[in-house]
Amino acid sequence: MGFFDPERYFSRITRIDIQRDLLDCGIKYVLLDIDNTILTRDTHEVPYDVGMWLAKARDAGLTFCLLSNNWHEGVYQLADRLELPLVAKAIKPLPPAFLMALKKIGAKRKETVVIGDQLITDVMGAHFLAMKAYMLRPLVEQDLPHTLMLRHVERLIMGNKVPEDLGAALQPSPDSVRTLSEQDR
Repeated sequence: MGFFDPERYFSRITRIDIQRDLLDCGIKYVLLDIDNTILTRDTHEVPYDVGMWLAKARDAGLTFCLLSNNWHEGVYQLADRLELPLVAKAIKPLPPAFLMALKKIGAKRKETVVIGDQLITDVMGAHFLAMKAYMLRPLVEQDLPHTLMLRHVERLIMGNKVPEDLGAALQPSPDSVRTLSEQDR
């Protein structure tokens, strides 16, 4: 496996089987990206199915720390709402914030996976510290201008690689279109 190759590539976080793809692989800890991984860039909502997956994963014993390059108040509010620790202003892929997140949740690198939607920030950051990386397709196409530039580089590196579960992901469940905030109303 190369430095730029995620260990696994999924269409959506909900396609990661908590038992088979995480716990059975010795994963106890997850450093989790926010924007376009669990929070849509266009509506700034956590899709209902993503929120349910997070709850099931926590109930199964996984420990999470949110890790984001974002510095806006919204990531702090999201962390509070999800009751998850957060390392913001991370400057991913540089190692210091990854190390801070590991320390915050008492995690060991060999028992941790980084889950995110970007090759340059999430996968490279994990691999700088010899951690596993699961890459996801972005929740939505909308992105910041600098992220869109990185996506072009990402496509050059990844070529025609498609998520391993793409066929299944094309069949969204009715719940996947609702958001957590709709459930809170």
